[in-house]
Amino acid sequence: MKYFHLVWAALFRRKTRTFLTLASIVAAFLLFGLLDGIRTSFAELGRNADGAQRLQTASKLSFIETLPISLQSRIASIDNIEAVTHANWFGGAYQDPKNQLFTFAVAPNYLDLYPEIEVDPAQLEAWKRNRTGMLVGEAMMKRFDWTVGQRIPLQSTIYPNSDGSLDWAFDIVGVLRAKEGGAGGGFTDSLILMHYDYFEESSPYIDGDVGWYISRVSDVRRSDAAAKAIDALSANSPHETKTMSEQAAMASQLKQMADIGLIVGSIMGAVFFTLLLLTGNTMAQAVRERTSELAVLKTIGFTSTSVLMMVLAESMLMVVIGGVLGLGLAAVIGKAATAGSGGLINLPPVGLESWLLGLGLMLAIGLLVGALPAIRAMRLNIVDALAGR
Repeated sequence: MKYFHLVWAALFRRKTRTFLTLASIVAAFLLFGLLDGIRTSFAELGRNADGAQRLQTASKLSFIETLPISLQSRIASIDNIEAVTHANWFGGAYQDPKNQLFTFAVAPNYLDLYPEIEVDPAQLEAWKRNRTGMLVGEAMMKRFDWTVGQRIPLQSTIYPNSDGSLDWAFDIVGVLRAKEGGAGGGFTDSLILMHYDYFEESSPYIDGDVGWYISRVSDVRRSDAAAKAIDALSANSPHETKTMSEQAAMASQLKQMADIGLIVGSIMGAVFFTLLLLTGNTMAQAVRERTSELAVLKTIGFTSTSVLMMVLAESMLMVVIGGVLGLGLAAVIGKAATAGSGGLINLPPVGLESWLLGLGLMLAIGLLVGALPAIRAMRLNIVDALAGR
């Protein structure tokens, strides 16, 4: 753009005001980068090639309701179902109730349905032989400085054991890792798997019930038919089920706790609305202060369209500079917080989708806040402007 030097000079005409406005834009897009990464991370749960083959069956009433173990063999007999496993939420806390852990009590064949999760074969066999054994995500191992072979105490937030206390003890026999390039790495790294059989034997509150079933279909195109057939097994019974794809099931469970998309959208809506008012006021004031200068530009031959485009370019440049800096900071802070906390804080990276959405917002906000001042500058009457009217 041949008038870029003029746009740049106008942008930094009042340096203090410009830098304060840029700081506000940086803060807004820093928050956007961090929150949108979390939203995208939740949206991507279960959305991978392996996850597309899995169906999740849970209680139709609520995901905290349990289902009878006898349902597993009936699900396995349905056409297009090639494997079935089950799991139960255990919860658990380590040392401090604030250290809540994602701990599941699972069937021996649970990992057969999750090829995207890697476990050393020797460790997997050791886990199958040890009824009190646990497989722990790599980030969780680093977070608490655990080692394979260590015996650790956990406190269940829900289930007492056979002696009536909430204290349990487990042996770490292996480490869970997400396959390189696979999806769901952050969740796998923070996951703990224990034996369902031991869990069921040791807790008086578990009597042949499971939390949910996971099924793998042979033909993804017939998944809907398989889901309907599974739900038909328990229709009109005390244990009616709802079967969905893994991604849809995870989204449904999250919404029962909190609508992440709505929360993030509401926060960012408020932030960007405030940013629109702030940046719009800055641009209006900047153009108003340069009324006579704009009149001189028109006097020496600049067209009204040229003046319009320069004001719009100034507005968009300011928002883009601040927005790119904010998203860049979000990317750096996310990586630094994850690495520095040893996995205690696991912020998702700012991905391509967040960058593209952010750039679109920058351009849209720049156009919106620059439109009225630019139109005013375009319609400026030279005589009135030079006369100070």
